[in-house]
Amino acid sequence: MKDYYDNIIIGGGIVGLSIAREIIKTDHNSSVLLVEKENMLGMHASGRNSGVLHSGIYYPDGSTKAKHCQNGSTEMYDFCINNNVENKKIGKIILPINEKDDEYFNILHTRAKNRVNNAELLDKKQLNEIEPNINSRMGKAIYLPNTVVVNSISVIRKLYDFLLSKKVEFEFGGAISSVDPARSIITLKQKKIQYGKIYNCSGQHTDKVYKQFGLEEKYVMMPIRGSYYKLNTKSNIRLNHLIYPVPDHKIPFLGIHTLNTVNGETYFGPSAMPALGREQYKYLETVDSIEAFNIVRNLSKLYIKDINNFRKYANSEIKNFGKRGFVSSIRNLVPSIKQHDIDYSDKVGIRAQLLNKKTLEFEMDFLVERQDNVVHVLNAVSPAFTCSFSMAKTIVCH
Repeated sequence: MKDYYDNIIIGGGIVGLSIAREIIKTDHNSSVLLVEKENMLGMHASGRNSGVLHSGIYYPDGSTKAKHCQNGSTEMYDFCINNNVENKKIGKIILPINEKDDEYFNILHTRAKNRVNNAELLDKKQLNEIEPNINSRMGKAIYLPNTVVVNSISVIRKLYDFLLSKKVEFEFGGAISSVDPARSIITLKQKKIQYGKIYNCSGQHTDKVYKQFGLEEKYVMMPIRGSYYKLNTKSNIRLNHLIYPVPDHKIPFLGIHTLNTVNGETYFGPSAMPALGREQYKYLETVDSIEAFNIVRNLSKLYIKDINNFRKYANSEIKNFGKRGFVSSIRNLVPSIKQHDIDYSDKVGIRAQLLNKKTLEFEMDFLVERQDNVVHVLNAVSPAFTCSFSMAKTIVCH
């Protein structure tokens, strides 16, 4: 490591890598150091991503998520094509389950017509022709035939190779121990390094880094654990597309859906259960007792005050606990599925969900806050993978 870099990026997930890429594209003479606390890339959210390139129709007009989805998905798809990253144009079906879904279904259909090329409205006959195993009781669905799934780990590796070729430096296996914003200095592995600009893209730890820079502690991380079940290879059920329910727009998550990977595997999920630790992928692994206590305390406040319809969300997620409950939820999409059709899976991710401590509300859009020559990229949750290249342009060129 040198004593000075024009740009330092904290966090080697998809957002940090995309920002490094954009910096180099904008000014190839700029020196860049990317700091990743793990010993390799892709250990957390970005490497555990579903790889679905989202259309953005779930997000309201004017939201940052909606703004970046269309451009971001196109750029990411082009990157995959140009760099031989595994990808598959599989298509997505958004399925209403009951009459209560009609109002939001119509909103999604309008957005799809306005934002997505080749979006279609399918009737029951068309649905049964392309997906004979799914629930067609409502006799309609939104079809997005151009939805693509990519290999997220391969994207990360290709970005790493590209950045290395452009002389971007990587420092693995160390977290920043202290910062001095007044002098633009960080301490990393007992070495003081000065920077021209710094980007906080640290995912599950953005609130901690945010606090390190002396900012008001107005956000706290509320990690949400998403687990999946896998379709058994012996099952007679076959699904040709991604199948999503019409989400309850009063709840902050999309609900259990299907995922077909580029390798031809089919998963069901994710659940959306609050976790007791930022990296709690298994049982009580990496759980800090003080942090777990604070998470439980905040969860209790959300439940009692029912902020963001949290009580409804929590009650619905409890139903998905265990294999039997999970199968019950999947049957909303695939009525014929049985418990023996799915297996437990080690596919698990953690959503880096920020909670606003003042309002006790989940932050639902991306947040970018600037502090002199420091940029904090906050709440970069789904669909951040889809949006990353487009987001990076806005963040770097601002």
